[in-house]
Amino acid sequence: MKQLHKQSSINHRRDEEILIPQTPPYSPKSLKHPRSLPRSINYLFKEQRLLFIFIGILIGSTFFILQPTLSRLGPTETHPSIPKSFSNNVVSHTQEFSVSNQNPIHGKMGRVPVGIGRRRMRIVVTGGAGFVGSHLVDKLIGRGDEVIVIDNFFTGRKENVVHLFGNPRFELIRHDVVEPILLEVDQIYHLACPASPTNVMGTLNMLGLAKRVGARFLLTSTSEVYGDPLQHPQKETYWGNVNPIGERSCYDEGKRTAETLTMDYHRGDGVEVRIARIFNTYGPRMCLDDGRVVSNFVAQAIRKQPMTVYGDGKQTRSFQYVSDLVDGLVALMEGEHIGPFNLGNPGEFTMLELAEVVKDTIDPSATIEYKPNTADDPHMRKPDISKAKELLNWEPKIPLREGLPLMVNDFRNRILNEDEGKGA
Repeated sequence: MKQLHKQSSINHRRDEEILIPQTPPYSPKSLKHPRSLPRSINYLFKEQRLLFIFIGILIGSTFFILQPTLSRLGPTETHPSIPKSFSNNVVSHTQEFSVSNQNPIHGKMGRVPVGIGRRRMRIVVTGGAGFVGSHLVDKLIGRGDEVIVIDNFFTGRKENVVHLFGNPRFELIRHDVVEPILLEVDQIYHLACPASPTNVMGTLNMLGLAKRVGARFLLTSTSEVYGDPLQHPQKETYWGNVNPIGERSCYDEGKRTAETLTMDYHRGDGVEVRIARIFNTYGPRMCLDDGRVVSNFVAQAIRKQPMTVYGDGKQTRSFQYVSDLVDGLVALMEGEHIGPFNLGNPGEFTMLELAEVVKDTIDPSATIEYKPNTADDPHMRKPDISKAKELLNWEPKIPLREGLPLMVNDFRNRILNEDEGKGA
């Protein structure tokens, strides 16, 4: 009886196993069954998912196609408030930079390869509202840099930079460099320097800034460091002939001290420095009555006044147009050589010869008035620029008879406006 009951239980369990389907164990391979493919396709088409995938691919492809074009167009965009004339000026400066771009090591002309853009620099220009400084700022803005101008307007004028006020890459700070200032910059062009102790204190503060932020520092020194030279023309190796207690010594010795400080910061603290010795420069935006010989002669001739010649008029000077100087300063800053470098036009004129050029340009009937010469006035001044030619691949391009009419037009307009203001 027990065997029958046991046999019946075995048969009953066997029937249950037949009736209940066996569930196979889980395996990832089971998900790859051919029947799952229609489900995947159905998932893609459900709720227009495939359409959104194609739209995403299209947007991504469009971005990568247009991005190089947009990056090339970016630097030439102009702000709505910038005058059209300034926009044209920016384009011309940008074209000029692209043509004149050169290898600073080999000194050969070249072009930046497509796709390798120049990094935008953040640059301080002290004295940037002045005659030379404002032209330098125009060039730096024109090539796409961000520029901060520091000026106390002792000799600078807001009119020189007013055309840049709407540009988002331009900033103007009213500040005297004899007081320290904290900024984050890549380069410092130090031009702020009237004939005063600013030569020393301002240079010291700007060198301190360069040291703190790791900026490259360019000092605009002067041919006055040569004094009344006994060497002609003057090379950078000449130490000069300067009266340390004369009427001109505040400016002369101040610049010599500034050069000393610059080299000390380079040797002692590792500051990257550049030194330019600038010779007589002329052009638009010069102060009408700054006492310089070219501006004196031009302003006097336009006002129908006698041109003042000090001494016998046989002293010689060399005159470079401002755009040539600006090109030289930028080449020096971007190059790999410290200097000092003479930046000037080796074309030499006596004061009487200069007066004749001014007469031919403005008024052939202009007259000359002689006055006693000033103390320590140099008898000869002419730069030897062979070093700049070789190492910077730079030399001036504009002769006096071509550059002077451009300056005369600027002076004539300003003197006319000045006279109208007095009349009003």
